[in-house]
Formats: sequence, C-alpha cells, structure tokens
Amino acid sequence: MVGCGNLLRGDDAAGPVLVRILAGRDLPEGVRLVDGGTAGMDIAFAMRGVPRVILVDASRVGVDPGTIHRVPGSALTDLRPPEGNLHSFRWDQALGFATWLLKDEYPEDITVYLVEGESFEAGAPLTPAVQASVERIADAIAADVTGGALDAIG
Repeated sequence: MVGCGNLLRGDDAAGPVLVRILAGRDLPEGVRLVDGGTAGMDIAFAMRGVPRVILVDASRVGVDPGTIHRVPGSALTDLRPPEGNLHSFRWDQALGFATWLLKDEYPEDITVYLVEGESFEAGAPLTPAVQASVERIADAIAADVTGGALDAIG
C-alpha cells in the first residue's frame, strides 16, 4: 500500500495519513506500507516484484470534497517524461516508468484510490470530508487484506 502526497499541504496529505492509520491496524504479515510522499521515482522502485499495489492520493478534479474514485492503475499510467527535473516526477509517471523499468517484476494488480480534496493550504489539517473518506478507505483496505473485499467502500 502506497500513500502519496504532502503531509504539510492540507488534503494533499490523504495518502500519507492513510498509511499512518493502517500502521496502527493489525494487518497480515507481508502487507507493506509505504509513505510515497511526493517522490514518484521511489514509488516505481518500491513496486519491484510486488504482485499487488494499492496507491492512495488526493485529487483536484472539481467534484465534491471527499469523493472517492477507485481506478485501475492501468488507466492512470502516464508515460510522458517529467518536465524540468526528476523532483517533479509524479506517481502516475512512476507507474508508466515502472512498466518499462520493472518489466516482469511489474505488479499484476494496481488499484488507485483518489480522494477529492478541498483545501491544499500549507500547514492545514485534512478537511472533515477528506478525513472521513480516508478512514473509509483504510477500513476497506484493512478488510480486503484480511480476507474481505475492496468493494466495502460503497
């Protein structure tokens, strides 16, 4: 499970906060939690040889705050090179890069959860709508990895 985002920018912290919530849960051995932060390149390498990846990040597509989008990773792979330098390498670009880099070690199953953010202000906490959605995703992921189903979000 990879949580992406910036802990210091309000709702952009959805992914890292979710990692911290799951770290406090009793998850089966072998479930690996990664705070991917904003380092897309690290995400590509963290997926090496892992059969299944769940990635969580905030989104800004103009829908109601807290809206959860569950999307197959293959639908979000961006193969365009980053503009500028590698510090602007995003996780969707990391998925595209990893298909080339990892080849046979690329995960067979990637699911991406995007939570629509409301505020990305520096120093702000998660907004209540995003916090509630992150907790729902955490519950669904915990249920899934312990034998439940990812569809538990509803």
